[in-house]
Amino acid sequence: MATSRTAMAALVDAHLAAEQQSDLDQAVAGYTEDVEHDVVGAPGGPLRGPAAARQRYTQLLEQVRTDRLTELRRFYGDDVCVVEHECSATVFGEFAGLAGRGRSTQFRMLHVFEFRDGLISRENVWMDTASVMAQLAEPGAGRVEVHNQAG
Repeated sequence: MATSRTAMAALVDAHLAAEQQSDLDQAVAGYTEDVEHDVVGAPGGPLRGPAAARQRYTQLLEQVRTDRLTELRRFYGDDVCVVEHECSATVFGEFAGLAGRGRSTQFRMLHVFEFRDGLISRENVWMDTASVMAQLAEPGAGRVEVHNQAG
């Protein structure tokens, strides 16, 4: 039986609110036992099960704090909900190999949630990582300086 739009909205809202409050037990409470947690490009690739997802959240919260998550759009289909966000975050540790040093970043994020038996069976997260990397890059990093030797 398909998950209703109301039930999907309630699960997604509870999940995102728990993430914002760093309540990791509640964040994974709406997952199936075999949930696939896929943050595209994250080390380790897609993870399986609430415990593995919770561990990923623990590691993420050590590095990054979400300051504001603004929903831009939400779409529903049969057993799927897609949510587009604008995210403001402070990076204390590393993000994509770059030191955050407490700097603020803004980027877009897309969550794709799939549902089975009234629970979240898959969470797929797409982030504008290139934008975050550009914001964290040191000024002048990667640039080649050309000096005129004439004279």
